[in-house]
Amino acid sequence: MRITFWGAAGEVTGSCYLVETDKARVMVDCGIHQGYPEAEARNRRVPWKRDLRLDAVVLTHAHLDHSGRLPLINRLPGEWRTFATPATAALTDILLEDSARLQEQDTMLANRRRARAGKPLLTPLYTPRDAAESLSRLKSVAYQTPTQIAPGITIRFVDAGHILGSTSVEMIAEDAGRTRTIAFSADIGVPGSPLLADPTPLDRADVVMLESTYGDRDHRPMEQTLDELTAILREAERDGEKVLIPAFAVGRTQNLIYHMAQLHREGRINNLPVYIDSPMAIAATRLYLDHVDILDADARRLAEYKSSLLRFPTLRYSQSADDSRRLNDLRGAAVIIAGSGMCNGGRIVHHLRHNLWKPGVHVVFTGFQGQGTLGRELVQRPSSVRIFGETVAVKARIHTLGGLSAHGGQSTLVDWASHLVGPGKPTPRFFLTHGEDGPRAALAGVLRNRLKIEAERPVLGQTVDV
Repeated sequence: MRITFWGAAGEVTGSCYLVETDKARVMVDCGIHQGYPEAEARNRRVPWKRDLRLDAVVLTHAHLDHSGRLPLINRLPGEWRTFATPATAALTDILLEDSARLQEQDTMLANRRRARAGKPLLTPLYTPRDAAESLSRLKSVAYQTPTQIAPGITIRFVDAGHILGSTSVEMIAEDAGRTRTIAFSADIGVPGSPLLADPTPLDRADVVMLESTYGDRDHRPMEQTLDELTAILREAERDGEKVLIPAFAVGRTQNLIYHMAQLHREGRINNLPVYIDSPMAIAATRLYLDHVDILDADARRLAEYKSSLLRFPTLRYSQSADDSRRLNDLRGAAVIIAGSGMCNGGRIVHHLRHNLWKPGVHVVFTGFQGQGTLGRELVQRPSSVRIFGETVAVKARIHTLGGLSAHGGQSTLVDWASHLVGPGKPTPRFFLTHGEDGPRAALAGVLRNRLKIEAERPVLGQTVDV
């Protein structure tokens, strides 16, 4: 059996693995590369051969760094299906359609410049039609339901607690008369996070793919994080200033709504308007309300009262582009939550251009900022940045809140791994993925010291025999 790493090997993006046995080929995730200058070229320079024949695709969750290249594999021969939970299938519908639309818009803008310069025109990475074909291949599988997806290969999804519908995957594969169990952690959530159930560990494997996004540190306690957020919001309300929060449309935005609703119920914030400036986030929030059955007990309890879950009196939705532009002229205190979470596109970039140079404005980062992104640049507090070719001074106050991430910290990752080792269990071969080199090295050291695991750190394009 062979596994090839076609993404998320030394980086937090582009998750993609190919599992090959003597009977089948299965791809696990097919995410887009994001955030750094070479990302677009890497997305176009696909690693697979044109005649690659797949038997199945497994999608762990809907985030584009796991789903965003699915339209590119439509061009391969075969009639495979893509297996995902029902909630992941619904969210992927929203994200891929939006991604395809942006691909076309960005290409159109680039081609205007290229035409004036006499350069060859580009084609979109993929189109809405390509996205629709990918969506037609989706087949829903419930949590904890063993399902044969290809000759000799069975999977079982367990809840990863990362975003709605997210999974870790137990894959049992037959190869040359032997059976191997591969555990894919995918993105592991934070125990005790709002809305979602806690991550479900797997308990036995021969091979483990363990994410390492925050392999070098733990997050601040939630109570301290909410206290810091409350202080920022109160100061902005007192001074009549804006708070800009870059946030992923799926997961982070819903958590922020939940926390602000809680602060509102507790009287810690009162009349501060909060704008969700993202059509994708608005659609995703509706899906959370449609899939209450897989949320945690507190969320299900709040859902019994229709006005309580992901709702509060000062919450506003900014759906259209005109609605978004009107926020630039908004006077007085307000919170604007907009995508993208790393500021590498989306409406938040326009809000930053209009507000970064204002000393009273607050910019609050609530999650990981990848290398090469505007978000990573801003958290380093530069004196200025370039946005849309224009130099913009950074006078706003930059905050980084460490307790709102949807990725588990180092202790969560070690605890998840610990369930796979012990008396009477095979000694798994661990591979650390979905992390930059520093966090991977730190996590490898902790796993060695605490669990006696020698974890490997694959590189992009590497193939291993297992």
